[in-house]
Formats: sequence, C-alpha cells, structure tokens
Amino acid sequence: VSCRQNPHPKHLTFIYRSVGFVAKEVVFESFYGYAEINGVWGWIVLGGVVLASAITVAYSARFLWGSFATKYRQTDDDDARVAVKPTTFHGAPDAVFLAAPAALAVLTLVFAMAPGPVQHLVEPFAALFAPVAPDVEPTYLALWHGLTPVLGLSVLAWVLGAALFWLHGRITDPQRVVPAVLDAERIYRYSIRSLDDFAVWTTSKTQRGSLGWYLFIIVAVATAVPAGVIALTGHTVPEHVIFAEQPMQVVLAAVIIAGGLGAVWAPKRFMAVLMVSLCGWGIAGIFALQGAPDLALTLLLVESIVLVVFVLALRTLPAGIWTQNPTRFRMGRALLGAGFGAIIMVAAAIAMDSRTAEPISVEFPWMSYEIGHGANIVNVTLVDIRVWDTFGEITVLAAAATGVASLIFVKRRDVQRRALHEVPTGSVGRVLSDKVLSPRQAKEVQVARSFATVAREAWLVAGRTLAPEHRSIIFEVVTRLMFHAIILLSVYLLLAGHNTPGGGFAGGLLAGLAFLLRYLAGGRYELEAAIPFSAGALMGWGLAVACFTGVLPLIFGGHAFQSFIVDFDLPIFGEHHLVSSVLFDVGVYLVVVGLIVDVLRSLGSEIDVRSEQEHRAGQQGHSIHSQTSLGVAR
Repeated sequence: VSCRQNPHPKHLTFIYRSVGFVAKEVVFESFYGYAEINGVWGWIVLGGVVLASAITVAYSARFLWGSFATKYRQTDDDDARVAVKPTTFHGAPDAVFLAAPAALAVLTLVFAMAPGPVQHLVEPFAALFAPVAPDVEPTYLALWHGLTPVLGLSVLAWVLGAALFWLHGRITDPQRVVPAVLDAERIYRYSIRSLDDFAVWTTSKTQRGSLGWYLFIIVAVATAVPAGVIALTGHTVPEHVIFAEQPMQVVLAAVIIAGGLGAVWAPKRFMAVLMVSLCGWGIAGIFALQGAPDLALTLLLVESIVLVVFVLALRTLPAGIWTQNPTRFRMGRALLGAGFGAIIMVAAAIAMDSRTAEPISVEFPWMSYEIGHGANIVNVTLVDIRVWDTFGEITVLAAAATGVASLIFVKRRDVQRRALHEVPTGSVGRVLSDKVLSPRQAKEVQVARSFATVAREAWLVAGRTLAPEHRSIIFEVVTRLMFHAIILLSVYLLLAGHNTPGGGFAGGLLAGLAFLLRYLAGGRYELEAAIPFSAGALMGWGLAVACFTGVLPLIFGGHAFQSFIVDFDLPIFGEHHLVSSVLFDVGVYLVVVGLIVDVLRSLGSEIDVRSEQEHRAGQQGHSIHSQTSLGVAR
C-alpha cells in the first residue's frame, strides 16, 4: 500500500475511524502522486476514483436508509403521511449468525486505530510494484496524516456522495424517462443465454459417453497445441541428433514399434494388451542399456503386474475390440497416435536442445551421498530429495485403489469369506453339468477329475478348493518353491535400495507378484490364506509410516522428512548404518503391496465370485429347460 501500487478503487464505504477510511486515504494518496507526475491523464484518473468513492458513499447511505430509517407513505384521504410498519424477522438471529459481522466490525475499528499488522501483511505485495518516480517515498497506513490534499479529496467524496443520496429522487426520475436503447440487463441475460447454448452445443459434440472419443479429443489437443507452438515460434528439430549409440537400441526400438503397431491392429483385446506390455518391456530394456537399472527393474515389474491385471479385467469385456466400434476410424486413430508420438519426440528434442543453464541433476550425486546418505541416486531422490512428490504419489495410489474397490464392491472393500475348512474340495470354479460343455471340453474335464486327488499333502494351503479342471500341479509346485524366495528378495530390495538398485516401490511390486502367483495357482482362498489382512489397512499403515517419517524430524528441531543416519554394531555382521528415510521406503512398500492385493481382490476374487454365480445360474436354467423339454416330449 504505497505510491508504488496500482490499487483498485473498490472499497466499502469509508467512515472516519474505520479501516476502510485508512485504506481509502492510501488509495487517494497513491493516485494523487500518480496524477502529479503524469499530468492531465493522471488527474482524470484521480477524478474517476473520487467519483467512484462518492458513488460508494451514496449507495452505502441508501442501504443504511433502506434498512434502518423510518419510511412514510401518503394516505388517500388527506395529505397526512403515515409511517410504514417495519419488517420484522421471522426469527431472531442467534449469536452464531451475528458473530461474523460483529467480529468484522470490531476488527474494522481496531485496525483503524492500530493499522500496523495490516501494513506488515500488504507491504510484500506493494514491494512487487516499481515506484512511480525515484524520489517518491512509500506511504504508510495511518488514521491521521494531517491536513493534506488527500483529506480534501475524502471530504469532497463525502459531500458528493451525500448530495447524490439527498437528490437521488431527482436523479432517478429522468432515468426512467430515457428509453432503454441499450439495456444492460437485457444484454447481460442474452450473453449468458448464448453462452449456455454454446456450452450445450459443445457438450453434445464432445461428451458422447464414449471413452474412446474422450481419449481422441485429449490426444488431439495434446498434439495440436505443442505443434502450434512449435510452428509459431519457428523451432526446428536439432541438427545434431544421434540415431543410436549401440545396435541393441535399434533392436529394442524395433520391438517397441512392432508392439505399437500390433496394439493398433490387434483384433482381440488380449492381443492388444500383450502388444502394449511388449512396448513397456522394450522401454525397460532401453533404460537398462542407458545405465538406469532402477527404472528398468521397476518398469519391468509394473508391466508384468499390469498385464495380469488387464487380463483379469478383460474377463468382463467382449473379446473383440471392433465389434461395437466403426472400423472406418481406425486409420484416423492410428494417424493421430503416430502424430502425437512424433510431436512429443520433437518437443522433447527441442526442450533438451534449448537448455542454456546447467541442469540441477548435476548436483544429485553429491546431494544423494552427502545429504541423503545413499549411493543409489534414484532411490535417494524418491525418498529424500523429492520426497514430497513421492508422498503425493503413494497417496494417489491409495485413492486409486480405493476407487477401483468402490466400483467393484460398492458397499465395503473386505467381504467376509467362508473359513477355509468350510469350503468343499474342488468347489471353486466347478462345472455343475457336463451338458453345457462341448464333447471335447467334457472329455478334458473328465480326464482332469480322474487324475485329481487330495489325499496326499497339498502343495498350497487352499489348492484343494479349486476344481480339478482349473488346477496345474506344475504351477502349484513352482509357486510353492518360489513364493518365499520372492518375498525374501522383495525385503532385500526394500532394505538395500538406498545403495543398490531396489527400494520400497520395486520391493512392493515384487511382493505383489508373489501374492499374484498364489492367487493364480490356488484361487481366491489361496490369496486370503497368503495375506489375511485388509488391503485398506495395509495402505493406511503405509501412509501412516510415511507421515511419521516426515513428522519425526520436526520433534528434534529438523525439517519435515529430513533424513538422519544411525550407526550401530551387530555381533556377527559388524558395523552398520541405517538411514531414517528407509522408514519412508517401508511405507511405500506397504502401500504398493496393499494396492496390488486390493486390485487382486477386486478384479480377481470378486469377479471370480460373480462369474461363478452367473455360470451356476445359467447351468441351473439350462438343466430346468432340459427337464421341461424332456417332460413335454414324454
């Protein structure tokens, strides 16, 4: 609030000894100094500010008169005037309703007498503006600045406002006579109605209820905007572009391109998912060749899990992609996808070529080792240097898993299952009637049941619950041998990720793969036996551990998420050092494991239950229909 500002003259009515008057004085002083320097146009602007303040006084007085003054009306019999009965409240306002205006009124008087706290709040904003002249000193908030021209402008605004209020009848009467050629209210309503019509038309053209169309619009805009900027700014692709640093990159690029083309032209959803995963695995290979084993490992695990999750979700969708979509748009979508990829590649090349300053990543090795106490730059960046980003990401993961579970379970995430000993042997996924199968399928089921036996020791805890036609002895044996080793390896990645490739995210993904193996080999009861904990509780505990890691340094006078190192000796293993950010990695580990388990229970176990119920209902309906037909024939 000084002569360096360009304030807006929009204030409440200014009454002496109120903070509104103090603020208005500073506004007038700012514009007065501006007028002294800029001449005629400055005085015109100052006059407009004074006139606006006078109008503010006038309508404020009109509000006060309308609310509190006694009004009179003329009687029909004589010239006597009768007071209008005041409007009463339907109910007296309570203390809570009056608290806000009362507090504002008190603060208005307090800050007028002592405006120092307000000045400290607005001074940083005023410092953003350059002074109107080098010799102009910033003003300050005060109730009394003396007999100055600014005070005269305030008095003038009061007088003009009072005159406008006193003569409001004579001012409004001529306005009623003048024809409304340009009715502002009518123009406003017409503009809003036209805007609504345009919004309805745009919505009808863009929001059709088709996810494919929405994606088409998003990708089209993401392609057109960067392309337009590149065209208008005249940027071109950098001249010095290295095609490939080694032959293996060309091979992986060919694999990625083949996967992309295969995903576009795949007639089946399953084939399209495989091709997309092939692209991800190829990119993981590129990361490995470029010296980023952490990224390669994480992406490889993510692609493997996403592939299985996709396959689980595909069970509820039609097998064909183009059965309900017009094939004439396939070429357009393919061209848009290719154009989007090309534009992103060109934009990334231009961005890298336009760099003039040294990138901040140059300091990451030193920061990771000296500040984060770790040799793995990627992991230290995630859990220390950019820990707030990681904390936000795991929060989003928990929210996404909850969203998926809410779509599937509707009411509650963890549905109570029957106890394992109560589940009949071979009941999960069992075909009730061979009549619904083809002759070949019926023969396969018969052979599988003839070789099935549960008398011997089970390889899995709940493997016996699966129907024989859904079991694989090789898969069960491999799962039995690999599960504990994978869990131990995931814990190793969690603890060793601070100095070697790994971390909480990679470790959690690997542990999720272990539980995925248990589910695929033994079914939903095997998954419940493997991890009998609530997925929501796992994610909640993970977020709690991550929050605790951020709050703990504050207790000892440090910063949020500040890491520290603890050195200790073990009798057998010798000297060790533990970094506090490992606790944050533990939180990430729990969130990722909870996410995967939640998705497996949502898209895996729950869909299994519903599919079996629908299949059983269909088999019973087929059996009733067969019996009815047989009775009619007899």
